[in-house]
Amino acid sequence: MVARVNTVAFSGIDVLDVDVQVQIGAGMPAFSVVGLPDKAVAESRERVRAAISAIGLSLPPKRITVNLSPADLLKEGSHFDLPIALGLLAAMGVLPEDQIAGFAALGELALDGAVTPVAGVLPAALGAAGRGLGLICPAAQGSEAAWAGEIEVLAPGSLLALINHFKGTQVLSPPVPEMADDAARAADLADIKGQESAKRALEVAAAGGHNLLMVGPPGSGKSMLAERLPGILPELDPAEALEVSMIHSIAGALDGGRLKRSRPFRSPHHSASMPSLVGGGQRAKPGEVSLAHLGVLFLDEFPEFHRAALEALRQPMEAGRATVARANAHVTYPARFQLVAAMNPCRCGYLDDPALACSRVPKCAADYQSKISGPMFDRMDLHVDVPAVSPADLSLPPPAEGSPEIRARVAAARAVQRRRFAGVTAERPVRCNADADGALLEEIAAPEAEGRVLLTEAAERMRLSARGYHRVLRVARTLADLDGSEIVRRLHVAEALSYRRVVPGRQAALMAG
Repeated sequence: MVARVNTVAFSGIDVLDVDVQVQIGAGMPAFSVVGLPDKAVAESRERVRAAISAIGLSLPPKRITVNLSPADLLKEGSHFDLPIALGLLAAMGVLPEDQIAGFAALGELALDGAVTPVAGVLPAALGAAGRGLGLICPAAQGSEAAWAGEIEVLAPGSLLALINHFKGTQVLSPPVPEMADDAARAADLADIKGQESAKRALEVAAAGGHNLLMVGPPGSGKSMLAERLPGILPELDPAEALEVSMIHSIAGALDGGRLKRSRPFRSPHHSASMPSLVGGGQRAKPGEVSLAHLGVLFLDEFPEFHRAALEALRQPMEAGRATVARANAHVTYPARFQLVAAMNPCRCGYLDDPALACSRVPKCAADYQSKISGPMFDRMDLHVDVPAVSPADLSLPPPAEGSPEIRARVAAARAVQRRRFAGVTAERPVRCNADADGALLEEIAAPEAEGRVLLTEAAERMRLSARGYHRVLRVARTLADLDGSEIVRRLHVAEALSYRRVVPGRQAALMAG
């Protein structure tokens, strides 16, 4: 007799069907798991054996073979524990196989029989719904699976509770979908005194989803500004929340099985490796660029990151996805993120202050900023100086305008963009001005005659690349949206151009040369 249980494997955020086949046959006592399992799956036999023993049962002294089909697909992760255990219980006659056949199952088993959380419950639930199946998952992640829609979800806390449910001696209550608490609104821009130009740039970046580079001396407030960006961004809509939560579910980072509504804010340390940023590792997990999907990736101490890691960001920034290539498969994760970077103008940080600058100025600035390649600088839509705050500014009372007021303007601008792009069909979704490109950008951001003349002259004088030219158009369109203007006017183009100036250290190096 062969018992079968449905489960899943993952390739990026894609769900692949796996058929767990369990046979108990004659022969010397043995417990084998075949079908290209990794180390975690191969070790499941010990966890399953201990969990079944913990509920008062024992495996028959026969040859037990578990096949994970298709056999040529690598099986990774501990979530195969529960389907293997269910297959064994069905083969032993403890559970009715016909009832189990209507479910897909995933979960890790503790040695005492408890069902513990695993990664990927949300995409597994959506995959099960597409196949017309229910889902069996850990109790801690029942609310996560409940977002898949009208499917039956069983979320037992232990293997014994699941057995009792199928036998009718205990009823598992259906889980209720839950949303995560919104903790991203705590930091307020009213906490920052001065830096009005930087706050304006932050508002523009939030309104259009633009990349932002802040350059300034230590202690000028660059990190504080970046940390307050999530507080002025609009919340994720339901479809976006599901999209973001699927990635965090695959990464095992969905807190308590609750869907996210606030936009992600990721701030990796500058020692982060390339796989940790763009994805990869032994199991090709999503990287920071994917965990920041539809949110913010903040890179503080920008030049201190490894050069190869920063260069690896260029392709995801343009394509909106990160592809991890392996010998046996290519795994793709969404990565439509907003990059915010902060850096000192030079290694000592005091390029513009003769009293504090080191003796190597301006060469130290050129050497320090040369760690960032020209193509990476070109991909930053907004370049803004963040000068040191004067003691006079620090003694002033808090500003009257804080995050709530700015968030309202950003939301209004985003609403205009949402209506503008509602009927647009493209290879990837166009959600904000930063996503617009090609003919669509020329259509929505074509400036008036005076603005076009200014843009053409400035592009020649500033030697803007084609990418830089189009990024100025995107920013100008966002500035027009903030002003409530249907037309991109000359003043919008002028302000957008002001954010494309040469980084101070490089300007000093050019002057010295």
